[in-house]
Formats: sequence, C-alpha cells, structure tokens
Amino acid sequence: MKLKANDYKPNEIMRIIREWSEMTQKEFGKTIGKAERTIQGIELGKSGYSMKTLLEIAKKHDLIITIEKRKSGYK
Repeated sequence: MKLKANDYKPNEIMRIIREWSEMTQKEFGKTIGKAERTIQGIELGKSGYSMKTLLEIAKKHDLIITIEKRKSGYK
C-alpha cells in the first residue's frame, strides 16, 4: 500500500499506519514504547509525534518513508 502524506493530517497518518499493522492502539503502542492513551491522543489530534517516532515506527513495521521534491511550478 502507498500513502501520500501531504493529503492527510498527522493524526490520520498515524491511524492509517496502525490500521495497516492490524493492531489495536494498545498493541501498536507497545511496539514503539508508547502507552495506549498516547496513541489515542495522537489519533484524535490532541497530541503530536516527532520524526524520530515516525522513523521508529517505520523500522518496526517495515515501512518506507520517502520525501520527494515536487517538480518546478508547484506550490
């Protein structure tokens, strides 16, 4: 599966990744050393997460994070 992060809010990205992993919030949180309530807060948009956390998630859940420069003319 593929996700264009620019089309989503950070909390939606976290929820999508967790759902791809087919885990509950509690199970997902354990894989990255975060409490279920932390994952709930992130998915509700009440809390944020760092790039460090996102990279940790990518490593543990076999994801690839790609940053691509847009072609000239886009803003």
